[in-house]
Amino acid sequence: MKKQSHFIAFCAIIIALSAGLNSCSKTIDEPQLSAYAPTSVDEKAGTWKTYVLTAPTDVTVAAPAAISSADYLAEVASLKQKAASLSSAQQDAVTYWGAGAVFRWNEIARELSARYNIPPASTPDGKYPVPDAANPLADPKFPFSNPPYTARALAYLSVAQYDALVSAWHYKYLYNRVAPGKTDATIKPLLPVSSLPSYPSEDAVVAAASAVILKAMFPGEVAYLDAKLAEHRDSRLWAGMNVESDLTAGVALGNAVAAKVMARAKVDGMSAANNQTVTAGMIQGAKERGLADVWVSQETPARPPMLPNYGAVQTWNFDKTTLIKLRPGPPPALNSPEFTTALDELKQINKSQTRDQARIANYWSDGAGSYTPPGHWHRTAANAAHDAQYSEVRMARTLALLGTAEMDAAIACWDAKYYYYYPRPQQFGVKTSVGLPNFPSYASGHSTFSGAAATVLSSIFPDKAKDFDDEANEASTSRIYGLIHYRFDSATGLVHGNNIGSYAVTRAKADGSGL
Repeated sequence: MKKQSHFIAFCAIIIALSAGLNSCSKTIDEPQLSAYAPTSVDEKAGTWKTYVLTAPTDVTVAAPAAISSADYLAEVASLKQKAASLSSAQQDAVTYWGAGAVFRWNEIARELSARYNIPPASTPDGKYPVPDAANPLADPKFPFSNPPYTARALAYLSVAQYDALVSAWHYKYLYNRVAPGKTDATIKPLLPVSSLPSYPSEDAVVAAASAVILKAMFPGEVAYLDAKLAEHRDSRLWAGMNVESDLTAGVALGNAVAAKVMARAKVDGMSAANNQTVTAGMIQGAKERGLADVWVSQETPARPPMLPNYGAVQTWNFDKTTLIKLRPGPPPALNSPEFTTALDELKQINKSQTRDQARIANYWSDGAGSYTPPGHWHRTAANAAHDAQYSEVRMARTLALLGTAEMDAAIACWDAKYYYYYPRPQQFGVKTSVGLPNFPSYASGHSTFSGAAATVLSSIFPDKAKDFDDEANEASTSRIYGLIHYRFDSATGLVHGNNIGSYAVTRAKADGSGL
């Protein structure tokens, strides 16, 4: 994977797709979306099935002061004072965070993933240093936020947000303290106010939980994330939406739930995902199953394979036995007519790629400097949930279902890739212009991610199912047009992803949400 060529390709994509950019940047612009009152506040969400919490009461939230108490009235008076004369920066913060807590923190996570999606460069002696979590800002920076890493980061973020909000909804309706704008008519909130109880603050819950997860995933960004957390929290005061005790309780709840979620992350097997000693056995196994030529790095110097043991990381929606059961059947033998046909197709595209094929390949490349296919699909899901005007807890549910399916897809895909250790087209003379992934070919990761995402999102937004399927098919085909994968890689990956996504759909149907 040539870092310079990836960066140039990424610049071309961003310039083509983002009007108004004057120079190439690793920052991905997102639309400024408006605030809304949700179509439903999902009053029963405190009973929905969680991922890591065994019950919403695993974390305790103390009862708030009565709205007639001196303490509460003092908070209201302070709130009025803070909201009395806002600076332009404070007004901008209210508008920014008003688009939605889950929406914005998912966006922040995607931007960080893109910023850190840079593969380490080789040293003069031909070695590739491994990023160091204990020294995250050294060269190479930690993490290298490749597709499996990004899928995992977004999964843990979304699960923490969702579990924390389910718990928050339980306590909201247990204590049923109304928003300050409804207790004092002189408060004029700057954002829409729904019937949702205000204690604990859902925004503070999401902000705190998100900051804990993202500081663990991106340890070099602690100061940045702390600043975002403080701004988000303060924006609720500036907007007249919450009193101080709403926020304090929300932060404590979010921190406590995120700590439980991170406890799972610390033992999920990710620490051994880059274990290079396992590859010898994988190669031997592939050869014993009849593979004549195994995948080898095409870079100079040869780069160690990316996360060869990621297939052993803990899944979310099914167990290890099911993981093996879901593994695709073997790819074509290298001397078979099916392989020859697939390779000839790539050679023909290599000679006469059309402009439309190049456009599709570039749009879906999602390579270095991007937030990768999992981030691409998270953006699609977040926008769909925003368009549907979902409550915070329902948006978090949407992204948790998608996030866990995408992480499961990454685990299952990497399991298959290193089980078969199949060579890429570049080992047979095919060139690519969209970057060369540093791991085996079969099956396509883009296709597996996209199949899983389309299956999950189609179940949540059935009126958009055709759009999601069309996008997944295009993403899959893009890897053929980009000369990264054989057609059978892409076709198999889509089916694999569909099967993986179906387990998240089964969970969704039984989580108590009514969808």
